Amino acid sequence: MDDPVEDERARASRLRLAGSLLFMGTLHFAVPKAFEKLIPSWLPRTPRFWTYLSGVWELTSGALLLSPRTKKAGGYAAAATIVAVFPGNIKMAIDAGPPRDVKSRGAWLRLPLQVPMLMWALKQTRA
Repeated sequence: MDDPVEDERARASRLRLAGSLLFMGTLHFAVPKAFEKLIPSWLPRTPRFWTYLSGVWELTSGALLLSPRTKKAGGYAAAATIVAVFPGNIKMAIDAGPPRDVKSRGAWLRLPLQVPMLMWALKQTRA
């Protein structure tokens, strides 16, 4: 049952975030090698382990965000996921080198974009 207090814009925003997380989480399993490159070498275990773990967290976060009843937990899970994968985003930017072309600029621009993503996730934790 949907929350009658949640307006249509808030609902649409929540579902867009859920869809994004579900899509990215699925990609972790469909094309794991693409994500393994982002795993910092200082982490214990194999990159595949972390790729699958982060995929599970993204899928879990997205699934929790689908329902107004679990959106608060989903927002916190999504926020934790965004923070947890930030070292991988830093690694991607460093590996891309100075921002000289579209790919390297995209990698570097991704870093500050994590702040609005984090705020978007945390917004879902409010009633």
